[in-house]
Amino acid sequence: MKITAAVLHQCGGHHRPYGSGAPLSVQALDLDPPKPGELLVKIEAAGLCHSDLSVINGDRPRPMPMALGHEAAATVLALGDPDDGQFAVGDRVVLVFLPACGQCVPCLSGQGYLCANGAAANGEGRLLRGGVRLHDQGLPVKHHLGVSAFASHAVIDRRSAVKVDADIPAEIAALFGCAVLTGVGAVFNTAAVRPGESLLVYGLGGVGLSALLGALAAGAQPVMAIDPSPEKRALALELGAAVAVAPDAARDLPKADVVIETVGRAAVLAEAYAAARRGGRIVTVGLPNPAEMLAIPAVSLVADAKTLMGSYMGSSIPARDIPRYLALWRAGRLPVERLLTSVSPLADINALMDELADGRAIRQIVVPG
Repeated sequence: MKITAAVLHQCGGHHRPYGSGAPLSVQALDLDPPKPGELLVKIEAAGLCHSDLSVINGDRPRPMPMALGHEAAATVLALGDPDDGQFAVGDRVVLVFLPACGQCVPCLSGQGYLCANGAAANGEGRLLRGGVRLHDQGLPVKHHLGVSAFASHAVIDRRSAVKVDADIPAEIAALFGCAVLTGVGAVFNTAAVRPGESLLVYGLGGVGLSALLGALAAGAQPVMAIDPSPEKRALALELGAAVAVAPDAARDLPKADVVIETVGRAAVLAEAYAAARRGGRIVTVGLPNPAEMLAIPAVSLVADAKTLMGSYMGSSIPARDIPRYLALWRAGRLPVERLLTSVSPLADINALMDELADGRAIRQIVVPG
């Protein structure tokens, strides 16, 4: 079938403003039907994330050409397995950016978020069961993280979908596929925050503010935040942070039991490490350029008994955690709708990348059509 998708033809080498340079080409592609174990979905809403921007600017090299987008809500249109016992035509689903095969050592160890086969497929720009389903005049187009959500339709592995209630607005449901899954998961799963622990968040984008909301839901006290944007700091305070400061005032904050770094810069991670108390836990969810190296006093890992942890996808099991986080949203304890900056047509995606790169947006949603 013919679909519309935002395609990146060159990784890196693009110069801002993206709105005029248009690194993403919104164009027609051919989409193959789903194979057994796959779903054809109609994209209802897709969120912009720094992980998309990092492919455009070259921080995250990927094979080209590639149809971008990895955070979305969609409706199932067709099943690769007619007798699929989990999904049905018409289901609302949240798409997740790492399909877990269920057979590799990490999956069998309860760490599906580290699935070796899913990670290999994502790195090669293919679906979990092999190959691509997207073509441009007969030539293959790679899938972004198994999803390629900046599009009217997508074929995904069934393990990239989590069924959710149909009454959840698509622009809200989409956020649970990456921003909420990563940020809240970093608090609940990776850091295992306990009530009464102090927590500091570096960076107040979609993931950082999700982590802040997760910290409040977990009972952390006080919850503190650092970001250069006055608008984002103001929102953090409105959401319940005890204090939110600019980076140059970070030294005035008390040391925290838990520090969560979401910026994706090695220098910021070093600051986050220093901001944890002795015996504290530092969780990083940011994705720096692979060339960046972290420098910390090696002796502090023993002398200060600090724990530095990486958190991919919030150490989440999507089929378990997305329903839990949605239940917290329904209860008013994760008001993630406050993170929505805008809802725009897919045609505006290049200009929206400028807003994201400038730090003017938290979570932008694009809708096809």
